[in-house]
Order: sequence, then structure tokens, then C-alpha cells
Amino acid sequence: MSGKLKVFVTARLPAVAVNILRERFDVSMWDSENDIPKDILLEKSRGKDGLLCLLTNKIDKKVLDEAGKQLRVVSTMSVGLDHIDLNECKARGIKVGYTPDILTSATAELGVGLLLATSRRIVEGTNAAKNGSWGTWKPMWLCGPSLEGSTVGFFGLGRIGLAILQRLKPFGVKCFKYNTLNEKTKEFETEHGVTYATFNDLLATSDFLISCSSLTSATKNIFNKEAFDMMKSTSIFINIARGGVVMQDDLCQALIDGKIRAAGLDVTTPEPLPTDHPLFQLPNCVITPHIGSATDETRTAMAVLAARNLLAGLENAPMPSPYEL
Repeated sequence: MSGKLKVFVTARLPAVAVNILRERFDVSMWDSENDIPKDILLEKSRGKDGLLCLLTNKIDKKVLDEAGKQLRVVSTMSVGLDHIDLNECKARGIKVGYTPDILTSATAELGVGLLLATSRRIVEGTNAAKNGSWGTWKPMWLCGPSLEGSTVGFFGLGRIGLAILQRLKPFGVKCFKYNTLNEKTKEFETEHGVTYATFNDLLATSDFLISCSSLTSATKNIFNKEAFDMMKSTSIFINIARGGVVMQDDLCQALIDGKIRAAGLDVTTPEPLPTDHPLFQLPNCVITPHIGSATDETRTAMAVLAARNLLAGLENAPMPSPYEL
């Protein structure tokens, strides 16, 4: 019988990451990219010293109870921690590791991609070319707003928001604004060429509004009918952070009524969004399936960091990226 500590990995990860764990621990893994069913997650967590999980795995009190008192580390291959009962982990002395920073560039790239896809109506254009709607040249057909000379607003301006801002500067954006819980320093604003705005001002003046905010009690459903009513009818809304900051029915109605021009979403509520959801029927809404970090390099690096967090936590060494409970 192995005397090694036991860990469970909740999805098939790159071998380079799994091998880090196999060198030291008794590793079992859900060998699939499909979500592990909850009953199997409970079963496989039983008696484990460490868990390496994904954003889609709900690590709640039930899982922690099933794992047992010897569970010492939960390492997630994500920045978000909404899926982990952090209060329970803290109460039980369970260390938590996560993977911030690594996905910043990849997520920023997708944010810019969604902004361009909506403003330049790329999906509509692709569909027109495929379905025979591409006729003779028309002066204003499939036109959209330009980034050049525009005002871009950020709701939340952390690592990812700043990375998007830097990538948009070469487009000739006239003004960058932001709204966060805590106003940044003047030195920060000068360094990055950005100006603080109240939430209402951000809504009213942004040509492009990008949500990069975490989901908290203060931000939940903050983009609702009242918010969309305050936005320009020509504005475009992008959400790459958390679906829960948006009241989706209100967004759908705002797009139908022309309260805003278009939306690009990489996050929704729920995920996956049912294929019959009304948002999928709207030509002015582009939805991607939460692929912000989906580059080969980024996902592999996230898996490796998650493995190293688990390794360090179980060996009582400093985690490369701990979440402070």
C-alpha cells in the first residue's frame, strides 16, 4: 500500500502538469475534458489530501466533508474562486491556491477580439457571406462604429482591464475612463492615461463599455435595465469577467429595443447558456463559450501553476500563488 499523499485531479490536464504531481503523490484523475458528475466528484474526493479542480467544479461543504479531515490543499486552475467555499476552507485550515496573472494576456486578447467582432460586425458579415446575403456593394451595409476617436470605459480596472487598455491605445482611442470600488491614484491615472468616472457617467459617456469586474454582492446584476437605459444607443457592451454582473433578460431587451447597439459576451449565466436562449437569436450579440484563457500556452501554464500550488501546499512549502483566506 502506497505511503504517498493522495490527490485527485478533476479533469484531464496536460501531462507536463500531472507529472509534477505523480513524481511525489498517489494521483487519481477524472480522465475526461467533460465535467465530472457531482456524485463521482464526491466519491473521488474521499480520503484525499489534496484536490486540483477547475472553475466548473463546485467545491462546497459537501465535497469538503466527503474528502475528510486530512484534506489540506485545494488548488484551482482558475483566477475566479466563486466555485470554492472559501469560508469553509478557512475554518478547516485548508490552503487554497489559484492561477492569476497567467491568463491576463490571453483574456485581454479575447476582450479586444469581442470588441472588434461586435463593432465591425464580423460574425454578421461571415454569416452573410455564407448564406448568400452578400450582394452588390452598398454604401452603409454592415457598418459599425470605429474605435478611433471613441471613449472606452472600463468597469473594473485590474490586470486584465489594464492589458486591454494597452492593446487598444494603438487604435487611436480618444479617451479611457474607468470605475472601480476604490479610485486609483493620480499617478496611476497619469501613467496609464485613464480618468476616473462615476458609474453613471461611465454608462452615459462610453462608446464601448468593457466589464472586467469580479462578482461581488456590490456588482451582482449591476448591469440591469436602469444601467442599459443610461447608455448611449450607439454603445457596445463587452463582458469578459463574470456573467453574474449582468441581468441577462434586461440585456436581451436592451439589444432588442435598441437601447444599446451590440454586446459581446465571453461569460453568461448559466454556463453553458442553453442553445435556445434569446440572446443567441440576436444578430447584434456575439457570444463565446468562456474561452478567455484559451490559448495553448496559457492553459498549459495554468495547469502547471495549479500543480505547483498543490505540490507546495502539501509539502508545507510556500505556494507560488496562494489565495490569502
